[in-house]
Amino acid sequence: MFLKIKSPNFIDRLSFEINQTHNSLLKAVLKDDHGSVCSELQKELGFGQQSLDWDGLNELPYGVYTLEVSQGADEMKMRLVKRV
Repeated sequence: MFLKIKSPNFIDRLSFEINQTHNSLLKAVLKDDHGSVCSELQKELGFGQQSLDWDGLNELPYGVYTLEVSQGADEMKMRLVKRV
């Protein structure tokens, strides 16, 4: 796995730990439990980058979300919960 979420629960931001060995483009999509896209992030990651914060998620309603992340050919999905 090229990326790890520090916590599956969030309030206003998601924090990632990254296993980054080369420059690449990270794409992330946050979907609600109905499958609608709520937020998107595209970030160019530099060599050796170890962390990334996705800010600005405080306007999302509380509930269950699916995070879909891709970096080149690598893809992963995670279930997350926005809490109070």
